Amino acid sequence: MDIERRELPPRLGQAVRALAREICRDLDAAAADPARRARTLTDPALVAHLDARVDELPAELSHLLRAPSGSAGAAILSRLPVTDTEFGPTPATWGEAAAWAGDRELRAASFEFDIVMMLLGRCAGEPFGWQGQQGGRLVNNILPSHGHEDEQSGASSKTLLAPHSEDAFHPARSHLLMLACLRNPDRVGTTVSSVRRVELTGAQLRVLGVPTLPILPDVSYGSGYQRHDAPPVPTVWSESSYGTADLTIRYDPAYTPLDDADPEFRFAYARLGAELERVCVTAALDPGEILLVDNDVAVHGRVPFTARYDGTDRWLKRVNIRLPERRRRAAEADENGYGQQIVAPFRVGTDRQATGVHATPAAGAGRDGTTYERGSVERP
Repeated sequence: MDIERRELPPRLGQAVRALAREICRDLDAAAADPARRARTLTDPALVAHLDARVDELPAELSHLLRAPSGSAGAAILSRLPVTDTEFGPTPATWGEAAAWAGDRELRAASFEFDIVMMLLGRCAGEPFGWQGQQGGRLVNNILPSHGHEDEQSGASSKTLLAPHSEDAFHPARSHLLMLACLRNPDRVGTTVSSVRRVELTGAQLRVLGVPTLPILPDVSYGSGYQRHDAPPVPTVWSESSYGTADLTIRYDPAYTPLDDADPEFRFAYARLGAELERVCVTAALDPGEILLVDNDVAVHGRVPFTARYDGTDRWLKRVNIRLPERRRRAAEADENGYGQQIVAPFRVGTDRQATGVHATPAAGAGRDGTTYERGSVERP
């Protein structure tokens, strides 16, 4: 039941950090407004620079960042060089962390590590963000925030963050989720459960494979989704005869209206939840470790913890990644995504089969501190 382990050779870790440092210096020398690109990481000059230089990194890095290949649906890549002192105290909110990246005095480490995450994400695939989440940023900050302790969101702490597929409500949800640890002194665990390790009957798999209920947008996207149709989606499905070896999952019980289903579906769904709990693996990430989650295979969550809000709390960085070679069910192309658009500056054109919606161009990315109609609370 272990998660796949990979190790970053020191020379590769040093290479990606050195390249990020060079890119920061080059951009500073040429930039009229470096704070703008720090706010969104979608500035065309920055995107072009990243794309032009990412091939300087050894091809071995892309191999290490490949989607997990085992049944766990997750892998941990360790030994990315970081030090606790270089980033300063854990920010109080994601907005404060974003503001640091635009500050010339603080930006040396904060912005540079965002560039590290962008380079790693580009080695793995195509990083993207959400127009209504964390100001359209491509690198999100995951940390506890006052007032959100009991939410089903990444800003929570006191409550169990229920296992879920990342952005399960949306047809353009990530294929691969990258979570990098900067700080975790209390060894707060991230939970991972693979649908390919569960034991369900053929009848239960068939029930869960029928589009029965919608998955609604989570709290990080606020309100306003009610004006869009809520299409039912399957919970699990398989390209074969419903064996577990190639099962795919789309799951978020906290945002699924289970009371609207019949008893047979609710029983099968409850059985799936119990099985996901049974096969759950908890990863307490250390600084410099990166958790890669196959968002089509594994669900993830977080155990409860007590936040101190003293600058020492858990701090992760998150990147959503699209894998161009991977396709999902054709029916997803007709979903409306509840009006939520992706920010995808690395993509050329729009592939409706892969996303189901048009992407927001880089120029449409929001600015940090903006309150969006659809919310501004992050969720890992």
